[in-house]
Amino acid sequence: MRIEKDHRRFREIVKGRIREDLRRFLTRGELFGREGSSVISIPVRGIDLPTFRYGENGDAGVGAGRAATGDPVDARGEGIGPGGTEPGRHILEVDVSLDELADILGEELRLPRIQPKGRHSLTTQKDRYSGARQAGPESLRHFKRTFRRALRRQIIMGVYDPDRPRVVFERRDKIYRSWKTVRKPQSNAVIIYMMDVSGSMGDEQKELVRIEAFWIDAWLRRNYEGVESRYIVHDVRAAEVDRHTFFHLREDGGTKISSAFRCAQGLLDLRYAADEWNIYLFHFSDGDNSSESDNRECCRLLREQLLPRINLFGYCQVASAYGSGSFINVLNEHFQADPAVITTRVNGKDDIYDSIRGFFSPGR
Repeated sequence: MRIEKDHRRFREIVKGRIREDLRRFLTRGELFGREGSSVISIPVRGIDLPTFRYGENGDAGVGAGRAATGDPVDARGEGIGPGGTEPGRHILEVDVSLDELADILGEELRLPRIQPKGRHSLTTQKDRYSGARQAGPESLRHFKRTFRRALRRQIIMGVYDPDRPRVVFERRDKIYRSWKTVRKPQSNAVIIYMMDVSGSMGDEQKELVRIEAFWIDAWLRRNYEGVESRYIVHDVRAAEVDRHTFFHLREDGGTKISSAFRCAQGLLDLRYAADEWNIYLFHFSDGDNSSESDNRECCRLLREQLLPRINLFGYCQVASAYGSGSFINVLNEHFQADPAVITTRVNGKDDIYDSIRGFFSPGR
């Protein structure tokens, strides 16, 4: 239909506007207000919804009459001065699914599709219509096949009158759709987010982490059908928490990054076998750690316990006025040649664009 074609064209225009301003959209924290929703409302400038306009207004109608710019609205009001001379900027809020946003993100950043590893251990059941049969419920009756059979029977019997075309179904004419239940394998993945919540990680740093984690989630959920997200916070001790606590908890202790790595190792040992899950670890910190000995322990845990079983370890170092920022140098020194370890720096919201591209450009 014409309206469907116009609607598709309108959606393409919307996507084009989003691509043009993708870097700005990536940093809009207010887009994520509806947690758990699969649709996001995005304000898009320069687009008007198509509307019908009937006839000409002529000289009468709403807004007609003797008045000048700046006149009060009613007799008791006061004018506010001359009107503006600049045209208004049309802003239209459109609903865009997270899958569409993820596709735009992948196209704009030129991210390759991820090739899952491991066995497809999660399955779903789906009814697939695969043929036809002569018995079944009326709700599954195949009208076209039934009509053709009835028409052919009446023509063969000589009872069909072309001048008064009428096709009457009999029981033997009826054809019904048949189905079978198929098991559809799913590529499943787990994302383990780890974050330093010591005193040097303030609200500004947590906001950067929240925005980046949203887009990490969006891209991985577009590539996998079954995704679980787990959250670990740490200062000198680490613990698994829920999503809300992850983004809002703040402690005033020191920092021991190895505690988070051990907690992640425990989760993997308990729940996520490497041959059944695609595993992604992301750690967010300002780069401050308690000691050189703990830096060495982190490297040992990564090399011996974590990297052999995961798809990707992503470390994002966010700028802080109180953090030393040295842990990213430790990782770069020890794992520069390992494609499963990727480090990025985010000093502000504008850096999130490049950080996401850095994490997923390898297509792991």
